[in-house]
Amino acid sequence: MAVRRTALAKARKAAGYTQESFAEAAHVDRATIARWEAGERLPQPHKRPMLARLLEVDMVKLDELLTVADVEPAPAPVEMGGALLPVVVGGQRVVIPLAAETVANSELGTLLGRQFHQDAKSIENADSYPEVVSTVNRRSLLARGIAIAALPTLGLEELQRVANAMGDPRRYLDGPVIDYLRRQLALCKSDDGSSGPAAVLPVVLGILGAIDTHAREVAPDVRRSLLLVGADAAEFAGWLYRDSRDAATASFWHDRAIEWAQEAGDMLMQGYVLLKKSQMAYEERDGLRVLTLAQAAQYGPWQLPPKVRAEVTQQEARGMAMLGESFSTVQHKLDEARRLADAADTGDERHAHLGMYYDEGAHTLRVASCYVEAGKPAQAAVLFADVLNTRTLSRRDEGYFRARRASALALSGEPDDAAQEGLAAMGLAAELGSGRTKREVTRVLETLTPWANRPGPRALRAVVRS
Repeated sequence: MAVRRTALAKARKAAGYTQESFAEAAHVDRATIARWEAGERLPQPHKRPMLARLLEVDMVKLDELLTVADVEPAPAPVEMGGALLPVVVGGQRVVIPLAAETVANSELGTLLGRQFHQDAKSIENADSYPEVVSTVNRRSLLARGIAIAALPTLGLEELQRVANAMGDPRRYLDGPVIDYLRRQLALCKSDDGSSGPAAVLPVVLGILGAIDTHAREVAPDVRRSLLLVGADAAEFAGWLYRDSRDAATASFWHDRAIEWAQEAGDMLMQGYVLLKKSQMAYEERDGLRVLTLAQAAQYGPWQLPPKVRAEVTQQEARGMAMLGESFSTVQHKLDEARRLADAADTGDERHAHLGMYYDEGAHTLRVASCYVEAGKPAQAAVLFADVLNTRTLSRRDEGYFRARRASALALSGEPDDAAQEGLAAMGLAAELGSGRTKREVTRVLETLTPWANRPGPRALRAVVRS
């Protein structure tokens, strides 16, 4: 059991401070704030008038916040994340990427968890647990590597095969190893919406590193199979960096995805990446590139699956709206996207994953985005709410589309509702590290400028600044 001053922490957050920003304002370090809120120490008497002023409470209320403490149950066991596992093969250390589910479902999860909890004791105080694995600074057996002979003992026979392939790719890198990398990538994709880019990016980069290094050392047919997985992983890495708001690195991985797809003969992936480039251009509000990249994806020398074509067609509609086309023209293009979305997909099953996320909710959200650009923000706000109320979105997507709804509400002259949605979006963005969502909320603040002195917009501005 732990004693914590949760009311003090809530008062800090209500005043718009993180622990770091509150520590700076109070002229102490962050660890001191953490100790106050953990119930371990009390602030010195000469500090208390300043704390009351920062928290916007009187001295009586401050004494109450410092006196009342809650007894909280011990934290739940830490959920394991993905890992890059160093393994010693013939005296040489190689790295195996493992997605979170692979770690959790093997005896390795117990080993990592035990080591993690031992290391966590050395961390004096933190709002959240550190990441389970860092190949740079873990003081554990993982930093030294596990001998390959130990893997079967741990019940990790498949990883022994993968480790052999990383050590001698020409001899051991074959179909089952490529399937392993493909499965790890699929698991990372499934974790992204709930965990955010920081949690899955190390494993994705580990997969890309393995492919980039060893594709040069294998037979031509194996190289093509590796590059097919590599193109898929590079496109996903581009998305993760896009969500982190690192456009330059996102563009690098998009270009690498196209290069590898070309070499592997994957025409559809090339068109799909052009769609993703068009979507990234929208985040920069570059209407011309939104449209021309979408048209390049639509009319290239490939036959995209119907759901992907529907998404590309919606992207064309968005670009048209941004460039000032009439609403009837935009709506006609959206109707075309609707027909494509409803069409049966009889294409190559190898590319079914490219459009599997494009369901009724995704279609509605993209229509709403087009309506914002076409000057129909009130209708867009209703559509955004319809999907958000289903509670079917991942936490990452919920944050982003709450930010988009906040923008629609602000453009509709609803500043208080816009601020409320913006605050909810910022909470999710901070939790999952989505720079893309934070940027959208910043744009909401610009739209809310005429109502800057209202309580809601003022609170949103304080949270964004903190």
